[in-house]
Amino acid sequence: MHNTLPSLASITSRLHLRQLRLLIALSDHGSLLKAAEQVALTQPGASKALQEIESTLGVQLFTRTNRGLEPTELGHCVIRYARLIQTDLTHLREEMLSIMQGHGGRLAVGTIMGAVPLLTDALTRLLESHPSLSVEIVEDTSARLLRLLDQGRLDLAICRTSISQRPDLYDAFNIHDEQLAVVASVQHPLAGASSLQLADLADSRWVVYSANMPMRLTLEREFHDADLRFPLHLMETTSAFTTLSLLQKNPHFVALLSVDVAQFCTRFGMTRILPLQLHTRSEPYQLVTRHGTMLSPVARLFIDDFARTVAPQE
Repeated sequence: MHNTLPSLASITSRLHLRQLRLLIALSDHGSLLKAAEQVALTQPGASKALQEIESTLGVQLFTRTNRGLEPTELGHCVIRYARLIQTDLTHLREEMLSIMQGHGGRLAVGTIMGAVPLLTDALTRLLESHPSLSVEIVEDTSARLLRLLDQGRLDLAICRTSISQRPDLYDAFNIHDEQLAVVASVQHPLAGASSLQLADLADSRWVVYSANMPMRLTLEREFHDADLRFPLHLMETTSAFTTLSLLQKNPHFVALLSVDVAQFCTRFGMTRILPLQLHTRSEPYQLVTRHGTMLSPVARLFIDDFARTVAPQE
């Protein structure tokens, strides 16, 4: 095998989609015979095809063990991208078929937790006019959503570009100022209080976003400005569902959520918004696309609808 990787031009000219299907089958079965059967090759044909793939990439992708073929570290990497390519081709066919049948195509959109209600409102409006539209929603941190934009996995995202070292790589406009609320279970001992200070919750176990996230930094500033020690024992998560589950099971826990999410949960009796006034202002949400990317008609429609419906916050 080579010490350096072949050029991209060399790889793309020699690599075939059927070979990628074989890699996926090998990963699924760990058996050359079963993988060959799945992709309609003879076992010698599959063996030759695997050798051709490894020659094309210049690396060993599998090792033989007593359990069968096991992917190497590089093999796992190549298989992961083979699956992504196969998924993209599936989406390509679905979107082409949808367009040919006069339907709406497909939209892949990411969102941070606090903007979920904002996104669902926008998607509901879009689906009213395009009921056959297929939508993929990814909820994650801004950093991970920007990486998915970079990779072309998302058409757009509601997040923040300020966390990136290269915000110039994105087109973004502010769509909504984030307001934060402290929430707890309806069984929390202070759920019925008329007013609270941060010191009243200083000894509570907090459910917070991961370190260096804007919401987490806001809470740290609140504790600093109140001259209080920031809690040492935290529950860190990026999932709204996990946050709600923790609050339900642990009535003494408290969490910091966007007002939109907090009001949604409280409306259905899942949580109580505690009467604590926060003084730190959070960064607004942004509607973000990768700079220079050619957007699909559906993505443009979504952005235009957002621009008309949500007044940008300056």
